[in-house]
Amino acid sequence: MGFFQKPSGIGWLVVFLGNPGPKYAGTRHNAGFMAAGACEKDTGARIQKSRFHALTDDIALNGERLLLLKPQTYMNLSGDAAGEAAGFYKLPPERVLVVSDDVALPLGKLRIRRGGSAGGHNGLKSIIARLGTDAFPRVKIGVGAPPHPDYDMADWVLGSFKNQDAEDIAVACERAWEAVKSYILDGPDRAMSKFN
Repeated sequence: MGFFQKPSGIGWLVVFLGNPGPKYAGTRHNAGFMAAGACEKDTGARIQKSRFHALTDDIALNGERLLLLKPQTYMNLSGDAAGEAAGFYKLPPERVLVVSDDVALPLGKLRIRRGGSAGGHNGLKSIIARLGTDAFPRVKIGVGAPPHPDYDMADWVLGSFKNQDAEDIAVACERAWEAVKSYILDGPDRAMSKFN
């Protein structure tokens, strides 16, 4: 039995936010899905099984059992997938860890939070609505703000990473998965002091 193995009962839900389909691959809003890719590379997971309006897989992380979830609902309905899975496994909000992009953080910077508002993020807004609370942990991946105030936010988050930015975000998404592992295994305080 290795560090990662197939578990039975689920103790954590890890929700990677993004939009499904090739059209959205590599966009700023899909940083969460990119972190899911880093998770697959690290653990050998295959987040492909269709359940809860999402693609899923389950792994054990040093004895902790995780359901990995990539909602396939489009961003603004992410809560449908997260809420259904959390309800099915009777997981409290503090065991629902969400990985998302954040335009308020510089490109590649990470921030771990135990809870808080959606900050204008439609995926987080949807999860807050479905869980009935904002007290769930998240790992936010900085994608940077638009270059000027008049820039359309939807165009910005659905734009792709180019050149050096693409390389930087790939590294940040690997670190985001490390932050998820740290949050679950070391606890919030140690993870926050390490990654924030």
